[in-house]
Amino acid sequence: MAIFPLLLLVAGAAQAQPHPLQELIDAARTDSPRLRGMIDAGLPGLKGRDGVAVWGQDFLFAVESLAQASVSIDKQPPLPMKRIAGSSYWYLLKTLRLGTTHNYSYTSQGKVLGTYDVAGYNPDSYPLPGVARGKLSAQATLKSKIYPGMSANYWIYVNPGVDPSRPAPLMVWQDGETIVGNQDLLRLRLQIVSDNLVHKKIIPPMVHVLISPGEGGEATGTRMRSIQYDTVSDRYGRYLLEEVLPEVSKQHKLRPDAYSRAIAGASSGAICALNAAWYFPEQFSRVLSHIGSYAAIQWHPEKGQDGGYIVSHRVRREAKKNLRVWMSDGNDDIENQAGSWPLNNIQLANALKLKGYDFHFRFGESAHAIAQGALDLPESLAWLWRDYSEAKTSQSYEMEDEERAKPLFRVKIANREAW
Repeated sequence: MAIFPLLLLVAGAAQAQPHPLQELIDAARTDSPRLRGMIDAGLPGLKGRDGVAVWGQDFLFAVESLAQASVSIDKQPPLPMKRIAGSSYWYLLKTLRLGTTHNYSYTSQGKVLGTYDVAGYNPDSYPLPGVARGKLSAQATLKSKIYPGMSANYWIYVNPGVDPSRPAPLMVWQDGETIVGNQDLLRLRLQIVSDNLVHKKIIPPMVHVLISPGEGGEATGTRMRSIQYDTVSDRYGRYLLEEVLPEVSKQHKLRPDAYSRAIAGASSGAICALNAAWYFPEQFSRVLSHIGSYAAIQWHPEKGQDGGYIVSHRVRREAKKNLRVWMSDGNDDIENQAGSWPLNNIQLANALKLKGYDFHFRFGESAHAIAQGALDLPESLAWLWRDYSEAKTSQSYEMEDEERAKPLFRVKIANREAW
């Protein structure tokens, strides 16, 4: 991924001058000769997936293509994009509604270059005046024994207010490489959001561990992501508790109580997060699940290994655990041979509902993208850490009265005639 140096200057001085994302969009608005260099170095995924920068209601769509490119926004007719002179980059600046997600699809000569969703971010997803910014560590690499032959990169982000002399709350994020540098600015914006919420005293200052999937080991190819994330077992939880967190603890004091620990992820990272908390509820009690892959990706009946679809059934059948869970998904999520992401998320939400869990399920229109998770992040983090007190080490989570009064989730067919 190319790194746009200006985008990394978010702290301190960034509040005294235009934010680098704002400068990028202003360059597009004025057709500045600087635009080529800024896009060339600044937007990851210009083959079609993540090539959107957002500042307020301004959405800068950008893609790389040798021929004329177009973009369809919210499934409307394609709009022609403008070429940056002397380059293969095409762009379009649009004003779009906030507080929702927007779908986009790039095409060229009848071929789809990429389709994804982007968030119309909420105010807490922007740097607020007077808010101190946390510190991101350099990349570190860990070699695993639990996954022999595998190594994984990780980063540590520490919110302002963490006292290095005292144990701090902890939040572990899967797919950590997407929460550093430009990727975080163009996707989740965890660093900005968490700092803002800490400043407002909505969540406690904490240590965030951003861990990438491993490479090497037993994977076919190089990436271990699916084996680590989609396998329903205690193995990944042991990996975190026996290998990752002990390394982090060499640099930062961490609270050991599950009350002060959360774990989060998207897609396969979401089922991974829930599994870790399910097998180790005495270590993690707060779970953030976006577009969870509760499907049969790592279903291996020849090994007696269930797929992710079993999670909702286990929630229904097994004893209730002391977990607080925020889930989100959208009706345009994946349908393939491994299962139905929307239906499996609804299954899990109903299982949590039936068992009386403290949970919240946000079901929107989004496809398989982090956009809805990014849109909701200020709200989901506030909900997940609500009523937290550093004086406590435990809490019995109970379903909110508002949720208790609601019925089970039900499916309505939207794209076929009703009987």
